[in-house]
Amino acid sequence: MILDKISVINYRNIKAASLSMSPKINCFIGNNGEGKTNMLDAIYYLSFCRSAFNPIDSQVLSHEAPFMTIEGDYQTDDGEAVSVYCGMKRGLKKHVKRNQKEYKRLSQHIGFIPLVFISPADNSLIDGGSDDRRKLVDVVISQYDNSYMDYLNTYNKALQQRNVMLKQEQNSDMSLIELWEEQMAEAGEIICRKRTDFIDRLIPVFQNIYRLISGGQEEVSLRYVSHGQRGPLLDVIQRDRTKDFAVGYSLHGIHRDDLEMLIEGYLMRREGSQGQNKTFVLAMKLAQFEFLRRTVPHNVPLLLLDDIFDKLDANRVEQIVKLVSGSQFGQIFITDTNRDHLDHILRHSSKDYALFTVHNGEFVRES
Repeated sequence: MILDKISVINYRNIKAASLSMSPKINCFIGNNGEGKTNMLDAIYYLSFCRSAFNPIDSQVLSHEAPFMTIEGDYQTDDGEAVSVYCGMKRGLKKHVKRNQKEYKRLSQHIGFIPLVFISPADNSLIDGGSDDRRKLVDVVISQYDNSYMDYLNTYNKALQQRNVMLKQEQNSDMSLIELWEEQMAEAGEIICRKRTDFIDRLIPVFQNIYRLISGGQEEVSLRYVSHGQRGPLLDVIQRDRTKDFAVGYSLHGIHRDDLEMLIEGYLMRREGSQGQNKTFVLAMKLAQFEFLRRTVPHNVPLLLLDDIFDKLDANRVEQIVKLVSGSQFGQIFITDTNRDHLDHILRHSSKDYALFTVHNGEFVRES
C-alpha cells in the first residue's frame, strides 16, 4: 500500500496541509512540538479511524476548530487507486469513507491499510501496564484477522455488563450474570487461542531482528500469560465470583492477559538498560511489520518511525539504518530533530525520497 497524497485540516496543530508523498522514504525534520508527530498520527488515523495517542476524538481537533478532516489517496500493491476520508464535526460522531462510501462499522476498515507505528510512547510497553501490551497484540491481529475485533467487542461488552451487575450486589440477577459470563468465556477462549497463535509465530521473527540490531549481545524472548491457560475459561471466571462481588469488578478473564518481555530470562523492565529497552521495543515493532508483510503478502504495511534514534549507541543506529533501507520495506515515514540521522539513512538508500521541514504545523518540501 502506498500513500500518494494526504490532506489534513484542523488536526492538532495542523491547520491545513496537503502533501504529495514519495512512494519510498518520507522524512520530516523540525524541532519538538512543530507538528512532525501530528502528521504521522494523521496517517495512523486513516488506518485505524482513531489517534495513536488519544482515544477521545474531540481532543484531536485544533483548538476551537468546528471540524477536522483527513483525506488520503492511496495506491494498492495491485495498482488500484483508493481514497479514504475521515472527518468529524465538533460534538458529532466521526465519518469514515472509502471511495466516497461510508462504512457501517469502523471495524470493517481495520486492516485495509496495514501500518506499524514506532514512537517514544512505545516505552510504555515495557514499563507501563498490561493494557498497553494487550493493545499491541490486538492492533496486529486485527489487521490480518477480520473476525478478531468482533470477538473482542463481544467480550468487552459482556465484561462491562457483568461489572455493572457486580456493583449492584444484592439486586443482581444471577441468571443474567451467568449469561454474561458464558458470553465472556465463549469469546474469550477464541481470543486467547488467536493471541497464543500470533505470539508463537512472532517470537522467532522478533528474536532474529533483535539479534541483528544488537549484534547478538543478549538473548530476548516473549511469554504470553492468560487466565485462559488455567483451564475452561468459564470455570476460571466463575471460580471467584464472591471476590468479584466484593471488589465490584471481574478479577479473571482475558482482559487481564499480559505479554511478559524477557532479557536473558528475566523481566525486561527490571533488568534492561535504556538502550536495551529501546532496542527491544524497536525489534518488537519491526517484527510486527515483518509478520504482517508475510501474513498479508500482497499488501505491504506502511512503516512510521517517530524519533526512534534517541538513547541508542552508534552501532545500533547503524544496524537500524541498514534494516529500514532494505528492500523488504515499502513506504516509510520518518521524523527526527537531528538532520544527521536522516541524511545517514538517505545516503544508505538508493530509494526515492521526499524531505519536509516542519514549523508550527506547516510543511515545506525541500527540493
